Amino acid sequence: MFHDQNLTKVLYIDLSKKRFKIEQRPELFERYIGGTGVATQLLQEECPPDCDPLSSKNPIIMSVGPLSALFPIASKTVAMFKSPHTGNLGESHCGGRSAIALRLAGYGALVIKGASDSPIYVAIHGNQIHFKDASTIWGMRSNFTAGRIIRDHEPGAGCRTIMRIGRGGENCVSYACVTTETYRHFGRLGLGAVFGSKKLKALVISGRQSIPVQNRKSYRTVYDEIYKTAVNSPVMKKYHDLGTAENVLPLNAMGGLPTKNLQQARFEKAAEISGERFAQDYLGRRLACAHCPVGCIHIAAFRELYENEPYFYKTSMICYDYEPIYALGSMLGGADVPGFLKLMDEIEIVGLDVMSVGVILAWATEAFEQGLISVKETAGLKLCWGDYETYLKIIPLLIDQPNEFYQALARGVDAAASKYGGRNFALTFGGNEMPGYHTGPGAHLGFLIGTRHSHLDNAGYSIDQKVLTKKDISPAELVDSLISEEQWRQILSSLVICFFARGIYKPDIVLEALRVAGLDLTTDQLNQIGQDIYSAKYKFKIRHGFDFENLHIPQRIFETPSLNGIVDESFFRQAVVYAQKKIGTLIE
Repeated sequence: MFHDQNLTKVLYIDLSKKRFKIEQRPELFERYIGGTGVATQLLQEECPPDCDPLSSKNPIIMSVGPLSALFPIASKTVAMFKSPHTGNLGESHCGGRSAIALRLAGYGALVIKGASDSPIYVAIHGNQIHFKDASTIWGMRSNFTAGRIIRDHEPGAGCRTIMRIGRGGENCVSYACVTTETYRHFGRLGLGAVFGSKKLKALVISGRQSIPVQNRKSYRTVYDEIYKTAVNSPVMKKYHDLGTAENVLPLNAMGGLPTKNLQQARFEKAAEISGERFAQDYLGRRLACAHCPVGCIHIAAFRELYENEPYFYKTSMICYDYEPIYALGSMLGGADVPGFLKLMDEIEIVGLDVMSVGVILAWATEAFEQGLISVKETAGLKLCWGDYETYLKIIPLLIDQPNEFYQALARGVDAAASKYGGRNFALTFGGNEMPGYHTGPGAHLGFLIGTRHSHLDNAGYSIDQKVLTKKDISPAELVDSLISEEQWRQILSSLVICFFARGIYKPDIVLEALRVAGLDLTTDQLNQIGQDIYSAKYKFKIRHGFDFENLHIPQRIFETPSLNGIVDESFFRQAVVYAQKKIGTLIE
């Protein structure tokens, strides 16, 4: 039994009735640890099979874990929902102060149900829950401005998180995100649209609860071991120095950097958008999530002259990482850093997922090149690679959706390609736009069969680099490796650990940290929990219409050489068939 009884509290909020209740759910946390494990079970309980993702029946689940606010780099909150982007399992992780805010407010999980009939935001300050009118901040151009207004009117500074949506979420763009603490996001799969469908502009959480530790000596010993490993790790130093943007040049050198909608996997101008270039010419500051000693968040200070005002500069602070650089840089054939930063800033202002936006713009650019769409569809805009001025003009059109073309783009690449053609270069997996890795079959298979269709599900790109470049493996061996890794990651995301620290939180350390928190498990029990959570997620997916037979495999991945050469289509399809059988066996 966990020492902290607040961890097993679930706060249920009904937006329709403006009511709340608190329940103790120790059986959930003792069986599924927290985070992803608990959130999956709560989603199963609250989300009916026929649920429209934008209906009031779609719940929002948020959960943290037993290591949150206790150990370093246990800094994430898990959000679960039915995705309006894929029509299936939605899961997104966010750092910042979100995890400690929810934990110190006295809860292990939050369930938001129903929908308000007018714009509101919900303020949770410990056991005080307030439903507040948000009409004056609904429709604001910038979600940053809305965040500042809420910040100035709510208590709890220091241990407070402010989660809010922009106009993308308000207008239910299917890949709208939720922004927290300005530079962190529940990014993928459209949580922002679910907020918007509920007229929920923002969620404010703060608290001052303390977390009991029964054996302080054991706690200090385990804490010190984790902390020292983190600050002395070469991998963590890389994340501190250059951030994930460090990946640009190595991936480009290997031939794994998707460029111009994956027409090629090397970008001749990669050095101009590299982590080294950003650090040298644009780095303004580094930030860290709460309880993290690494500081991987890199913020560019971008100065530009005010129009018609010589010598008067506006400085914008814009976060950058590898995925945005890939999505808005190489994927669009763009190397103009000021143009990239302006586009990135505009996407942040309206609150959209930058990865989806980049892949959508890349598909649209190629579709325009091939004549599948014209200025008639684009409202007079001529798309070409690296044209940031035109891309900037498209962002408000994704929000306002003035014609059928932009209505389709606001639902993602699959929706647009289904209507206008170009399915062979529509780079989506399970309905989710591809991440920035063209390393070989492991990466793409990982996107395809991962429960979230994300590179972080199972790190297939790592298998491509560490295994496939050295030896041949069979389709079955590749699938087994991906599933095994994803099952273990269910434990990390139930604790909830930032995946950057997966090399630190190995099974022995995880077991020691859990014992300090009050849960005594064996390695076999831990592995079984990971398998059970993985199976539960797939059961949810199938219950809500997921079918391997309907999975779209973009032909482009078999045409462009990767670091492992051309991806063999026969090998890949054999792996998909094996994955279907294997996963079917696991969930029986």
